[in-house]
Amino acid sequence: MNTGNRQKRVLLIMSSVDELGISGKQTGTWFTELAAPYYILTEAGHEVVFASPEGGEAPIDLLSMKAPFTTSYTERFFNDPVAMFAARNTRKLREVDYNTYDAVFIPGGYGLLTDLASDQHTIKLIKDFYETDRPVAMVCHAPAILRDVKLSNGEYLVKGKELTGFKNSEDEEVELLKHLLFSLEDELQERGAIYKSKANWEPNVVVDGALMTGQSPASADPLAEALSAVLTK
Repeated sequence: MNTGNRQKRVLLIMSSVDELGISGKQTGTWFTELAAPYYILTEAGHEVVFASPEGGEAPIDLLSMKAPFTTSYTERFFNDPVAMFAARNTRKLREVDYNTYDAVFIPGGYGLLTDLASDQHTIKLIKDFYETDRPVAMVCHAPAILRDVKLSNGEYLVKGKELTGFKNSEDEEVELLKHLLFSLEDELQERGAIYKSKANWEPNVVVDGALMTGQSPASADPLAEALSAVLTK
């Protein structure tokens, strides 16, 4: 994966959905999974551009903005007018020329199960990045978007690939599994994925070629570091 020495561009895609299924619970992008890659990548010299299906202000999960879920990155992001402006003024995904980007990073949160996971444009975007050997980094619930991604040969992208993502037991622990449209752990394994997990909430990053995945919020930092390392080679 040769990305050269120029400044790299990373497309960071957020969900536009702010409600968890029929539960009525507020949701959105999990804050540290947005804030950590933003700073890790920009401080390594890369450009990060935010996009979402609807454009404009993309919702952030309010719970993730409160202790004990906040981190040094979330505190910094919240008090950074440039970063907050970017999150409140995301580009409309379909209007972005993603061929001008070197990698895509998708943070988790429950909203993406409703929009990004079934959005044909997003599905094609991931296929195109992967087939051109550009990194696809996804953390927490974001790997759920891989459910319906097929390669040009007609096979599921995840078939035979090592990956991770939010575990059923983690969703059960927060009593939200019953509210989800589907289980990413189950669906990806049914499509041939080699699902690799660690204990609940532990950092876990799995890299298989251009596919880079993280298990839960604690994986956002090491996943962003791994992506940055690939981009700076």
